[in-house]
Amino acid sequence: MIKCIIVEDEILAQQVIENHLKKFDRFELVAVCNNAADAMIVLKQKEVDLIFLDIQLPGVKGLQFLRSLVDPPLVILTTAYGEYALESYEFNVIDYLLKPISLERFTKAVNKVTDSRLISLTANEQRAQADHIFIKSNNKFFKVNFSEIIFVQAMKDYLKIHTSDYRLVTHQTMNYFESILPSDKFIRVHKSFIVAISYIKSIYGNSVETMQATIPIGNNYKDAVMSMVSKKNK
Repeated sequence: MIKCIIVEDEILAQQVIENHLKKFDRFELVAVCNNAADAMIVLKQKEVDLIFLDIQLPGVKGLQFLRSLVDPPLVILTTAYGEYALESYEFNVIDYLLKPISLERFTKAVNKVTDSRLISLTANEQRAQADHIFIKSNNKFFKVNFSEIIFVQAMKDYLKIHTSDYRLVTHQTMNYFESILPSDKFIRVHKSFIVAISYIKSIYGNSVETMQATIPIGNNYKDAVMSMVSKKNK
């Protein structure tokens, strides 16, 4: 089951999403929250795979709340205002739904979630496999060995997986993908890049050099990169 919460202050909007969700057996609604503070409490107490998140919440706004999460679940944004679509891309959200939300448009959004979850039922199961992952691209599931991946690149609401022989583009969030990669073999060096440690040729300045590309190191990831270097030198 895909456990989800609704974070929405409008009763009618809550009811619309709840009614739509009832038509999909794989989704379990575990909580409905009126604001970001309540949602934060739920995230600390329960397992949550997906958030239906309203942008215009009272107090802390939806995007502010999302920005505050260290390791957010999958997210579908909901709003009555289309002008936030561009800003939402930086969060690698699954989809962006404009109110009033039709069942047809809602179905397309949750199908994206289902497809992404088909990569693995849970992150723990993926990690248990230890050496590979199945990635959906162009309506096929490709088996990719972790040892083949050189780096992963975020492209708005898609990811590009780079290997020495091919590239795969998949609809997935960076945070979720990071959670299923072995932490001892991969390192997040930028909000848009995860790199395989074994393929790093050199680290200099604010860059990581691999066999395929020179990748920037984000300010928020410098300490993690240098910590990795220190551990490898011991």
